[in-house]
Amino acid sequence: MSGVADSGPSTTPRETAGSCSRRKAHIGSIYDAVRAGDVKQLSDLVERGASVNEMDVLHKFTPLHWAAHYGSLECLHWLLWHGADTTLGTVRGWTAAHIAAIRGRDACMQALIINGANLVAQDDRGCTPVHLAATHGHSFTLQIMLRSGVDPSVADKREWRPVHYAAFHGRLGCLQLLVKWGCGIEDVDYNGNLPVHLAAMEGHLHCFKFLLRMSNGAQALKAFNDNGENVLDLAQRFLKQNILQYIQGAEYEGSNSDDQENLAFPGHVAAFKGDLEMLKKLIGDGVINFNERDNNGSTLMHKAAGQGHIECLQWLINVGADSNITNKAGERPSDVAKSSSL
Repeated sequence: MSGVADSGPSTTPRETAGSCSRRKAHIGSIYDAVRAGDVKQLSDLVERGASVNEMDVLHKFTPLHWAAHYGSLECLHWLLWHGADTTLGTVRGWTAAHIAAIRGRDACMQALIINGANLVAQDDRGCTPVHLAATHGHSFTLQIMLRSGVDPSVADKREWRPVHYAAFHGRLGCLQLLVKWGCGIEDVDYNGNLPVHLAAMEGHLHCFKFLLRMSNGAQALKAFNDNGENVLDLAQRFLKQNILQYIQGAEYEGSNSDDQENLAFPGHVAAFKGDLEMLKKLIGDGVINFNERDNNGSTLMHKAAGQGHIECLQWLINVGADSNITNKAGERPSDVAKSSSL
């Protein structure tokens, strides 16, 4: 999904005084004043007859849209105090809240919410600001909206919920936040895709692993969409080697472990079993990190140390694994090795 960032000149949230002064010299419209963050010029232009709800010709943005786009918080406050309409949309149906979500303008979003902005307003694709914040990876902006009480599981026209967008675009922080707020990772879209299917087809390994960890991993690997495809089929069709390699490791773990809930950690089973070749393959292919922790905070070294697999331990140390990491019990790998030898 293309963002608003392409619709205007690029800028950074904090600009130098020099750049601001140069912009002020060229202010000729209410939009220029907002882009420059110049409240005085904005006020002067409105006093001379400019409308706070006037849409520009090119983008169909109101001054409020531009304030949200550029993060011009003072201008946004001024516009809201002087009657700017938060319900007006662009040609794509974006309100100022949609723009703030796309751009990750946290303070602007907070101000819009306080002033009654509609967070369930849908654009031409049925997306709310919550969908768009998840799409663009703005977890703090997303959290501000969730705290206001907005529904985190609202669906768009394709039955995509925010959790689907986060998985599809690889936005792990947003995905974790949405799950924390109760979003269902078992919800399917109009093609029967779970979020884990979307993460697989786009090759977003961290999201894929998280979704396996938060669900029944074995069932998630086997689940089919309406086209009869599971995550393996999708990873193969879209040539996502990292997902394919991870699934291979997960299947290995599933065949070697009684604990199906830990399918998200194939490397830990390899270390526990002392299978150095599998460990080398998983790390060499970039499927796992040598300091990766499981749900108990244990690393590969903890697992190998607990079983006395010296060869695995030596190899992990040689590739840079940290032997000082502690698990949730406060134990380092050396502590686990000592306790297991008692």
